[in-house]
Amino acid sequence: MPGKNLSRDEAQQRASILAVDGYRVRLDVTSAPDPAAAVFRSTTTVAFRCSEPGAATFLDLLAPAVRSITLNGRTIDPATAYDGARVHVDGLAAENVLTVEADCAYSRTGEGLHRFTDPVDGETYLYTHYEPADARRVFATFEQPDLKAPFTFTVTAPAAWDVRSNAVHETVTTEGAARTWEFAPTKPISTYLTAVVAGPYHVAADHYSRELADGTTLDVPLAALCRKSLAQYFDADEILGVTKLGLDFFHEEFDYPYPFGKYDQVFVPEYNIGAMENPGCVTFKEEFVFRSKVTDAAYESRANVILHEMAHMWFGDLVTMRWWDDLWLKESFADFMGSYGLIGARTRYSSAWVTFANQRKAWAYRQDQLPTTHPITADIRDLEAAKLNFDGITYAKGASVLKQLVAYVGSKAFFEGARRYFKRHAFGNTELTDLLDVLEETSGRDLRSWAAAWLQTAGVNSLTPQLTTDAAGRITELAVVQDGDVLRPHRIAVGLYDRDPDGALVRSERIELDVTGARTVVAEAVGRPRPALVLLNDDDLTYCKIRFDPDSLETLRAGLGDIRDDLARALAWSAVWNLTRDGLMPARDYVALVLRFAGREGNIGVLQSLHLQAKTAVDLYADPAWRAEGGRRLADGALHELRAAVPGSDHQLAWARFLAQTAGGAEHLGLVRGLLAGSARIDGLDVDQELRWALWLALAAAGQAGDEELAGELAADNTASGRRQYTQCLAARPTPEAKAAAWSAVVDSDELPNALVEANIAGFSVAAHRDLTALYAAPYFKLLERVWSERTIEIAMRIVAGFFPRAQTGEPTLAEADAWLDGHPQAAPALRRLVLECRDDLARALRAQACDRA
Repeated sequence: MPGKNLSRDEAQQRASILAVDGYRVRLDVTSAPDPAAAVFRSTTTVAFRCSEPGAATFLDLLAPAVRSITLNGRTIDPATAYDGARVHVDGLAAENVLTVEADCAYSRTGEGLHRFTDPVDGETYLYTHYEPADARRVFATFEQPDLKAPFTFTVTAPAAWDVRSNAVHETVTTEGAARTWEFAPTKPISTYLTAVVAGPYHVAADHYSRELADGTTLDVPLAALCRKSLAQYFDADEILGVTKLGLDFFHEEFDYPYPFGKYDQVFVPEYNIGAMENPGCVTFKEEFVFRSKVTDAAYESRANVILHEMAHMWFGDLVTMRWWDDLWLKESFADFMGSYGLIGARTRYSSAWVTFANQRKAWAYRQDQLPTTHPITADIRDLEAAKLNFDGITYAKGASVLKQLVAYVGSKAFFEGARRYFKRHAFGNTELTDLLDVLEETSGRDLRSWAAAWLQTAGVNSLTPQLTTDAAGRITELAVVQDGDVLRPHRIAVGLYDRDPDGALVRSERIELDVTGARTVVAEAVGRPRPALVLLNDDDLTYCKIRFDPDSLETLRAGLGDIRDDLARALAWSAVWNLTRDGLMPARDYVALVLRFAGREGNIGVLQSLHLQAKTAVDLYADPAWRAEGGRRLADGALHELRAAVPGSDHQLAWARFLAQTAGGAEHLGLVRGLLAGSARIDGLDVDQELRWALWLALAAAGQAGDEELAGELAADNTASGRRQYTQCLAARPTPEAKAAAWSAVVDSDELPNALVEANIAGFSVAAHRDLTALYAAPYFKLLERVWSERTIEIAMRIVAGFFPRAQTGEPTLAEADAWLDGHPQAAPALRRLVLECRDDLARALRAQACDRA
């Protein structure tokens, strides 16, 4: 396969003849502080064996220039051997040493070696991000996960900088204005897991030690790093506290000592994802360093990600999937362990499973209903397909299925299987069968049929209760009806809920059973009084959409907020949102539920999800004729709840942010401006910098923020975050000129860093400005293939998904999307997948609007 892509077949062929003994990578980044310097020097020496002497192979490299290539002492001309993506070599010996010297490019897209200059103090920071295949932007490599090897990094950087990599540094030598860091060899790891971080980072150091079963002591140096200008906000003690709890927990559960020596956690700017599990040097988005007040849900999310990445040290780093087909072998497990660990490690975040049910599963349900859904174990033919598979199936559905598996085989058998898996495959690569083998050993269950149903098929089932009663109101039959293309075995609990003397809805009976086939009778329910509410999948044991019988749905309409248990209430909220998305509940009815009961929602994470979903319901799923009314109702509700919230509470902050998102009328916008000017005040509400930007965005989107006002706010907050939010405000203004500028900045130039690309797209795409952005629907479809061919895949994905005319919820837009898909059957499969998913979201919105209109 030509170009920058790599096929699975090519990777398998390469792995069939090669074994890599080690890499030595030397990087010289002393030029980084000079903004005019576009490249850095990279020298790679790789030792590898070939089982077919005389054969040819290639290394992967994306670099502006290759200076020299030497194979076993033989000089190879880069002009003939390097094609811009691959270094081709032939005449291999049984044992080989290949050296490639190249000029590699500093990145502004978050792929490869990303360079960032802090506007606060002018300091320069570097970090790498590679998954799935961007190590080749920094050094020459066999870019596939199953060619593991030890890596020895040497980095020359400005003398004042700190440099980190996967291993501890062995020597540091200074020569003039430069310092060279020599790192110890790593354990055998995959190329995408290697890491280099360099810059004048602020460092908080700590230490973890543990007595092991063999009587030895494990000592792990810990460090948490961020930019110097963020140090005043950096709550390193909290971060390192969660880290230590996690290390204790995973050592108890996995019975395999942490294998990578040290544990650095670096919070880096302009990061494309939440975090990356580079062994010994984990990187996180620096938005987890909170500059202003955030709700406790944000702290829980950060703790979850810390444990997610830590679980990867075993699931993914120690034992790695052979190819991206089995990406779930690390991501599903880490997603599950993030929530499981919050509870098991005894952190303060006791509502982790509520968050999982309400947020992670919502992501999975959406992804699993797209026409591009896929089995958890996917068919990944190349790297472009791998890039798109970091999705709600691989993460959240996989984690949901693992949660069910733990219930199915028992936690004791599950974790004993994990222990055997780590010991049996340490520093190696695995496939699905390797995991099933150990779980069958420890559980005594045949997991092949379970895997066939849950891991190797796509789609989500719906479970609906069917209830009949006699004249006395007692149940004569309760059955669970299962719908879906594939009917799966489900272990569920059925909750029967009634009102207690205080009027709360509480569970009066819990019946656990296996659901199989199209219809399963709940025999234990016969003879019981008809409850006010039948809640299927109570306790959230399986992965499914739940529906309600008519009486239960009426109970929810009248009293969803009366459900006392947090998890049961979250499941009910999730179910009515699914009904809305599926066009079975009018969007205005969902909005009414949120306005009636969200003010009583105790879980702050659930509340913030309700805000997001209610806004989506109005913007996309409501009858266009009702949108303005729906928007006014949301803004009125936000204002009411803001004034009623406990002063200084998380709920007050959440409602203030929701008011900023929904403000449109004179009363709402007047309060927004008053809060910014200080002429209005809500008792207990601290209008700090991040909230100020949210309020300015509301005014900008309404056309009530002037150029000088926004520039003044930027002058007061001339930081990376301030520049990003200022850019979004400019793009969010409701003028043709603002939309044209945002569009051009992204589409007509590749000079913007990833963070500002995202900010321009977000501002451009304000749903209320659909009349202005409608002009760009036709140009959008014309530019798709050019963008895909010219931009890096990360930026291309953002443009394709971000600029899709999703606010144009009408049949003409659907027809344009269909015409492009029909007319471009040979377009890159990954590009077609993105367009098809956006098209499906649009079709879903039209179905929901029809329901709301009816």
